[in-house]
Amino acid sequence: MKDGITARGSCLCGAVRLTLEATRQNVGACHCRMCRTWGGGPLLALETVSRVDIEGGDSITLYASSDWAERAFCRHCGTHLFYRLKTGDHYAVPAGLVDDGEAWTLDSQIFIDEKPAWYHFGNETRNLTSREVFEAFLGREP
Repeated sequence: MKDGITARGSCLCGAVRLTLEATRQNVGACHCRMCRTWGGGPLLALETVSRVDIEGGDSITLYASSDWAERAFCRHCGTHLFYRLKTGDHYAVPAGLVDDGEAWTLDSQIFIDEKPAWYHFGNETRNLTSREVFEAFLGREP
């Protein structure tokens, strides 16, 4: 597996196109209630995105889902485009948005303490609770 990747994708209607660079081909799962409500299940996203170029930005709607983060979707077709922190450069881009048959590796799960009991991923991953996520990304407790 190569150390970095350039990936491209678009929303369902094609109004928004993304090109991104990720430092690794890893995918993280977020089990927080907001992500599960947003997409109907855990968010499976590229978490090591180092750069995002967006075409069709006028078709993007941003939703401030918390004091520290926002979610983006296409205002025409509703495709989820990214989750990002309001400070810093952290983007989480849904893996399905840019998947072109890459050899993705699910290697982390966050908000593991909010994961419902009715599903389970079988591979070994690094697991962070909500408290550990807040400390790691925001430098504070929830």
